[in-house]
Amino acid sequence: MKTRFVLIHTSHAGNVGATARAMKTMGFGDLVLVAPRWPNVLRREETIQRASGALDVLENARIVATLDEALDGVSHLCATAMTPRDFGPPTVAPRAHFESLLKSELMTHSQQALEAKNTLNIASNETPLAEPVAQAGVAFLFGSERFGMANEDVYRCHVALSIPTNPQFSSLNLAAAVQLIAYEWRQALGGFPVHSSTPPAQQADAQQVAGMLAHWEQALAAIGFLDTDAPKKLMPRLNQMFNRAQPTQEEIHILRGVAKAMLQTAAQAKH
Repeated sequence: MKTRFVLIHTSHAGNVGATARAMKTMGFGDLVLVAPRWPNVLRREETIQRASGALDVLENARIVATLDEALDGVSHLCATAMTPRDFGPPTVAPRAHFESLLKSELMTHSQQALEAKNTLNIASNETPLAEPVAQAGVAFLFGSERFGMANEDVYRCHVALSIPTNPQFSSLNLAAAVQLIAYEWRQALGGFPVHSSTPPAQQADAQQVAGMLAHWEQALAAIGFLDTDAPKKLMPRLNQMFNRAQPTQEEIHILRGVAKAMLQTAAQAKH
């Protein structure tokens, strides 16, 4: 789905750069500035420094004079307003709204696709397939750092997103708010996989656990901890414990090393 971030009357150049960085980390690149304080804000040193590698987002960003120009090509408008208005769109948390929005969008597309299919001339095998239904775009609107969004801008939106924050300290930096909205929207769209720097450890199988326990039984008997004539339920309890722990093969090697050391120490003590 087309996604656009719109900053209205932004006054701090650093926030523009930080917004570009926040967007890029979540895979978004459509940034529009509406009448920012600095006409050359995209080229200011502070903007570039705070972008920290997201220069492509800055290079593709647009500066427009009015909000109308910023909303070309998008159909669903989300205001970001921490303070609910007496009049205007409903105020909701981002996560709940995104789930509802995507569910509604999916149902709409399915219905439109079905209607398009029904219009095909099924008598002709050469009839081309219906064109995919174009997805509507969504825009996230952010007001100025000092005053937030103007009422008239909020009123034209379909919803006002309010990030759940500490009621005693709810103020968010502009770029931080962009990061949170971008993250929640990316998660709603499917998110990115988490890449691990280390390969997953291979779990030990039942035979390896049994061999380790047999080794430990010898070692525990050698140091006098286990009475082989009256073992009670020590070994079954250890077996259950290791079954719950689900040790890896490397951990089994360590445990067998411990058992080997206990046997060696017990042998030396006899001499």
